[in-house]
Amino acid sequence: MAERSFTEEVKKLRAGEGEVFKGEGILAITKALLQSGVSYVGGYQGSPISHLMDVLNDAQDILGDLGVHFEANGSEATAAAMLSASINYPLRGAVTWKSTVGTNVASDALSNLASSGVTGGAMVIVGEDYGEGSSIMQERSYAFAMKAQMWLLDPRPNLPSIVDMVGKGFELSEASNTPIFYMMRIRGCHVTGEFIARDNVAPEYHSQAPVTPNREPEKIILPPFVYQQEREKIAERLPAAIRFIEEHALNEIFPGRYDSVGIITCGGSYNTVIRALQRQGLADVYGETDIPIYCLNVAYPLIPDELVQFCAGKEQVLVLEEGQPEYIEQGIQTVLRRQDVQTRVYGKDIMPMAGEYTGQVMLEGITRFISEASREDIPLKLSLEGVLGTETPVSDDDIKRLMAELPPRPAGLCTGCPERPLFSAIKQLQEEMGPFHISSDIGCHSFATAAPFNLGNTIMGYGLSLASSSGMRHALPHKAISIMGDGGFWHNGLTSGVTSAVFNEHDGLLIVIDNGYSAATGGQDIPSLVEPNLIATTLDSSQPKRDSWQTIEDACRGAGVKWIRTVSTYNIVAMKETLRSALTTDAPGLKVVVAEGECMLNRQRRVKPLIRQAVSEGQRVKRARFYIDPETCTGDHGCIRLSGCPSLTIRENPDPLRSDPVSYVDNSCVGCGVCGTNAHSAVLCPSFSRVELVDNPSAWDRLLNATRVRVREWWRVRDRKRMAQRQF
Repeated sequence: MAERSFTEEVKKLRAGEGEVFKGEGILAITKALLQSGVSYVGGYQGSPISHLMDVLNDAQDILGDLGVHFEANGSEATAAAMLSASINYPLRGAVTWKSTVGTNVASDALSNLASSGVTGGAMVIVGEDYGEGSSIMQERSYAFAMKAQMWLLDPRPNLPSIVDMVGKGFELSEASNTPIFYMMRIRGCHVTGEFIARDNVAPEYHSQAPVTPNREPEKIILPPFVYQQEREKIAERLPAAIRFIEEHALNEIFPGRYDSVGIITCGGSYNTVIRALQRQGLADVYGETDIPIYCLNVAYPLIPDELVQFCAGKEQVLVLEEGQPEYIEQGIQTVLRRQDVQTRVYGKDIMPMAGEYTGQVMLEGITRFISEASREDIPLKLSLEGVLGTETPVSDDDIKRLMAELPPRPAGLCTGCPERPLFSAIKQLQEEMGPFHISSDIGCHSFATAAPFNLGNTIMGYGLSLASSSGMRHALPHKAISIMGDGGFWHNGLTSGVTSAVFNEHDGLLIVIDNGYSAATGGQDIPSLVEPNLIATTLDSSQPKRDSWQTIEDACRGAGVKWIRTVSTYNIVAMKETLRSALTTDAPGLKVVVAEGECMLNRQRRVKPLIRQAVSEGQRVKRARFYIDPETCTGDHGCIRLSGCPSLTIRENPDPLRSDPVSYVDNSCVGCGVCGTNAHSAVLCPSFSRVELVDNPSAWDRLLNATRVRVREWWRVRDRKRMAQRQF
């Protein structure tokens, strides 16, 4: 169950020749693939490209009508391997994943693909989010493109450019027999606009019109063919790519009236550059610029003749290249010096070496370049001092004061998250058994490394937590503990972790958090998904366990694991006992605990419409909420430190004689019951109470409520009389 449905939007994908297509960049990419006669599409979800997989999944009917094969792959490596279909056959294929982390996983298959070369167009759509805060590492895809010699497209972030570059990308791939990267930055993914659509094109070959098997030994990655493939890259494929890029003008030159200077930028940064020039009065809202711009919609390879043409006669050019090292700047310097073009090249000497090139950073850099580097009198609306003054200066003293008064707000687990009680149980157990070394993994559970749980020492990659604990297990006072999600388990954890641990007789503990989805990337389906997930909250944790054709337990048993336990995450007492048993047992080999509980966000997406429908139909609906008695609460806030739930907060103490604020459950509570269960399990205090909200109450509900009100009022009256009698 993805976090967003594109069922209505995908209807636009049927738009035909001449129709105006309006929508997001993600939707435009999908339409462009269909217009280009793509034969197969695959990928692995990851921000900011997850929605592309969601769109394709919701467009199954349209894909089926055209004969396009779609597959949600188990990992980026399996997605990359799909592109082998384009090696021997004229099949256009596209796969997608998240930028560098996905490319790292897929690198083996991609390197082989780039070496073999392709017959049909092969495109890797990478969701690039450098500097956006959703990447676990600040790296770019450019280095891999150069290393493997795969051409890298980085189109301007507007829908006509995005769509056109998909079609041209397939043609470039086929003209040069080389797979290509198609970079979609996060702003390009979500930019809205329109373009003139074309008819969808069915692939030439499909299930009803199969291709004839074709064997080409020279494309197999074995000597002596690998040496021939290396020669082809330099002698044939690269020159063919350069010719195609030049002939079809994939890169763009925007002339300006100040010919002594120029700006060279990648297509993905073009809008930000234009906005900076607009603020300086050097461009208008239509993109007409006074400063000449060379826009690299193809970031790799560089086109020497175009570079020389643009830079010839210019005194200075500014290269705007986000991230480090300065690959493009170095390449431009090499081209110009070999052609004896003496244009001064500015880049990282003016611009920051690392970090995102935001609008303010771009404005500062361009202003500094024009005002300090250029000899031509170019009028600027804002001086460099004026630009720098638009930033709000924050002194070190200000930062210290802010940090003292405003605590940091790291990423955390959602309200009602089933992973929260697991980490509460581990934290309680740690108080008994001493500190644990925990190898964490990619996913929602990585947030447990931050406050209030502070559990987790390392993160090495998706599904690699168990493998990363193998080197330290012999040096720890307890069994090594590894935590991964069900998504990581199926992605890489089973093969790289479990099988290796069994083979090496790893006496450790693996906790697999089975929340039913790839929750961190948007709630996509996984092999072990079965809906509905009945193990949901403390209120229904006694219901039967989920059943599936593919279960984590069966996969572990098949790999040789003997000690396996499945526990509802919301049953904190049972979870503590199970973990204690796993850490103290003398049973040899790997111990696996499957912590089971549906992702609460997905549960809410599934349950809320059902509740609304039931209420509207007049059905009786009962919902649980939790309440903290302010008179009982001591103000210790141990419940908050142990649970960390966003709905568990504080408010002023109603007792005028006590100054400590009391704990409070706000209206975002989803009724999972973890806070109260934690309070009792850790023997904190008895202040938690459960209440039930009833919509469309029955006559019995009304009678029962009225009786309770009368009884409570009778008790209040009796207590007041007793207090009055005690007074002198």
